[in-house]
Amino acid sequence: MATEDKNRATAAAILPLVGGAANVASIAHCMTRLRLGLHDRTLVDDEALKALPAVMGVVEDDTYQIVLGPGTVARVTPEFEQLVEEGREAAVTVSADDLAAQGAAIKAQQKAKNATPFKLFLRKIANIFVPLIPALIGCGIIAGLNGLLVNLGWLPAVTPALAAMASGFMALIAVFVGYNTAKEFGGTPILGGAVAAIIVFPGVANIDAFGQTLSPGQGGVLGALGAAVLAVYVEKWCRRWVPEALDVLVTPTLTVLISGLVTIFGLMFVAGEISSAIGTFADWLLSNGGAGAGFVLGGLFLPLVMLGLHQALIPIHTTLIEQQGYTVLLPILAMAGAGQVGAAMAVYFRLPRNESIRRTIKSALPAGLLGVGEPLIYGVSLPLGRPFVTACVGGAFGGGFVGLFNQLGDTVGSTAIGPSGWALFPLLDGNHGLGSTIAIYAGGLLVGYVAGFLATYFFGFSKDLLTEFNVSQGPAASTIAATGGATPTPGTRGGGPDTPDPGTDPATAPAGV
Repeated sequence: MATEDKNRATAAAILPLVGGAANVASIAHCMTRLRLGLHDRTLVDDEALKALPAVMGVVEDDTYQIVLGPGTVARVTPEFEQLVEEGREAAVTVSADDLAAQGAAIKAQQKAKNATPFKLFLRKIANIFVPLIPALIGCGIIAGLNGLLVNLGWLPAVTPALAAMASGFMALIAVFVGYNTAKEFGGTPILGGAVAAIIVFPGVANIDAFGQTLSPGQGGVLGALGAAVLAVYVEKWCRRWVPEALDVLVTPTLTVLISGLVTIFGLMFVAGEISSAIGTFADWLLSNGGAGAGFVLGGLFLPLVMLGLHQALIPIHTTLIEQQGYTVLLPILAMAGAGQVGAAMAVYFRLPRNESIRRTIKSALPAGLLGVGEPLIYGVSLPLGRPFVTACVGGAFGGGFVGLFNQLGDTVGSTAIGPSGWALFPLLDGNHGLGSTIAIYAGGLLVGYVAGFLATYFFGFSKDLLTEFNVSQGPAASTIAATGGATPTPGTRGGGPDTPDPGTDPATAPAGV
């Protein structure tokens, strides 16, 4: 009961600071952020929001995003929705239409910042797969537990049931991908799911295409995605040309028939070849250039996140999990978060007089260790400039360490996407036993921490930057722009510096940083 009261109190504290219930157009959340569509952005009190104990920071994109952290956001959002509904019922003054007119220009400008066709496409792809992450995590942990019990020979009567729980979702993941794809591209979701279901139907084993007998699941999530997109276009064509009196019968029939035939006699084979090539290339890359590949991937992942390009990796992760049972890329990419932690610790020791930034680091470090890097990225390293670069160096060394062991034959993978840092331990899997896999991943984290710390401690501060920030004044963060770092808006939780997100949510990144 006390937890419910706390969540409601947090929601109640946020609502008036975003302009009240009448100013809220839409409510959603991801793994760490409360995402609000607002009619009038000018009604938001950014500084007061950042000062709330539960708020780790705020980010502006096409929606206004309040960083609350994993777990918390899922509990606060329903309370916030209820308060908004109650506020709308009681409102008697400002109408939503008036606010929409006032804020239309501002909202259009915010959307235009990251509205390039390529980024919009990647955002659609992310929106298809991100809702699947909770199931991937839950089933992945159960798979890890089942593997441990099987290896130890414990509870043999229970392990088959656990295997069914862990594998059921993955057996039908193509259906969920098809459903979400149709929904995201503007079609009827259930038709997208119906066409994608063809891919996993056992009866396709009786069909020959391109001189080969098809196998259930061939093409996987990529085939499901392509089939559902095709279904959307067929459905839209039918809606335009089929008479209204026949639409309810003809449109769904033609959608499933045409898309289904193309899927069976084309997409399943093509997508299957692409999926196999992805798995083969990932294995080849880490077997032949593991250390170098890991160094590059670990070092560049955070810049990819900042540009929004990391979203292209989500289908690749999912394809590898579907094919091999785990993705070998995620543990390497997770080292980027380790570099952030090491860099933040170095900043803490290099700025002993700046209590503002030190408070931000102390409050954000536990989340960073668990793989939630937003408070450290946007509250510490990115606004300071150099520490963000040296954090990437730490991630590169950690990724190189894990990649090296992949090259030596010790594969380290994750059975799900989403978590990072210490939170990834329950999802680890590999080819040489759980103990070896955990040891390598833990070693990579340690290397990332140490490399990020050393690079930042010795190279993360110019003399001018150190002089500027190693002071006891609380508002020192406001001078970041003068030191060559990114232009911040002062004050995340604890009063440290903050920087607006350029339009990407690291919480949807596969490595969870």
